[in-house]
Formats: sequence, structure tokens, C-alpha cells
Amino acid sequence: MLTVATLESMREDLAPQLVAIVEQSPRLMSVLHVVQQEALPDALVFSGAVYQTVWNALTGRPCSYGIKDYDVGYYDRDPSYEAEDNVIRRVAAALDEPLRPMVEARNQARVHLWFADKFGHPFEPLTGTEEALDRFVCPAFAVGVRLEHSGRMTVVAPFGLEDVFEMRLRVNPLRGVAADWARIVNSATARWPELTVEPAER
Repeated sequence: MLTVATLESMREDLAPQLVAIVEQSPRLMSVLHVVQQEALPDALVFSGAVYQTVWNALTGRPCSYGIKDYDVGYYDRDPSYEAEDNVIRRVAAALDEPLRPMVEARNQARVHLWFADKFGHPFEPLTGTEEALDRFVCPAFAVGVRLEHSGRMTVVAPFGLEDVFEMRLRVNPLRGVAADWARIVNSATARWPELTVEPAER
């Protein structure tokens, strides 16, 4: 497969390495194929499903070790609950166990409608799925992949991939320290003690 990388700046060798790692994960590839087949608009499989797969490859662990879910973001201008629920059901029906309950498809056009109630602070509406990555807690978390119908793999990483491959956790400079930063760091380092954590300045 070829790689199309959408990045601010990055070592040229990292995107092909990431794609090679992703291709070795049967579960992640299954999710990518389902997302492709369902033709979800502006879709990405992002966050832990991707960067944790890389961490497992780097540390010699099984490719699905420590991965709690597979986040699928897409962007549908219809922000209704009913439209999103229909997509969730379609994706679930296309998946087999044990993946079915692990895949969470969410319309990024409606995140701002529920975010404040769940996390306690407002969230400006997004204009596309890629924009969501800019707001992730850590640069290392802000990576997504999409399997195109041509067979090409698109890699989206607005902060580059260095933090992923260097196993470094640091605060996203665009959003500041998350309220649950300590919990996030503790959860990650408990599973991957090789991680390096940069001090968070509030």
C-alpha cells in the first residue's frame, strides 16, 4: 500500500512505518475495512487504536494489547441523534465479535452537543474530522488512519508522528492541560511503563 500523509511536519520515514504496523493488526485492519465499506463521510480510525498499536509494536507486545476500544470519527452534516444512531447500528452489524462492542463510531459534527455535559467545559463545533485531532489531549494521541478505496492508506497527524514513535506524552500546546491529565497519564503508563511523560505546566 502507498501512504498519503497529512501532516504539519514529520520525519519522512515515520508514516510508512506506521502503515506497516497498522497492516500487521488484524483487528485494526478489520475496522478499517468496515469503515471503508460503509463509506462513512470524512472518516478516520483514530486515537488509541492507532498509537497504542504502534506502542505495542515498539515494545514487542501483542498488537491488540491494552487497546480498550476502536474510535471511528466521521463527519455528517446531519447532527441528529437518529442519523448517528443509524451509523452506529450499521457499523456494529458489519463487525464480528469481539470487535462489535469495542468499536465506537461518532459523528464529529455533533460532538459539541454533548461534550460539555460529559467533560464539564464547552467545545466549539468542528468543521471536519481532521480538526478533531487538533484538540486531543496529547500530540501522541492525535493520529488517525483511513483505508481508501484505492487501497492507499491515509495518515493524518497534525503534530507529526515523532511523539508516537518516541513514546512521549506531553500536553497539547493548542489546548492546555486537560482536567483529567493525571488519570490519562496513569492509565497509559500502567500499560506501557516505557512511556516518557513531560511535566504538565498549568
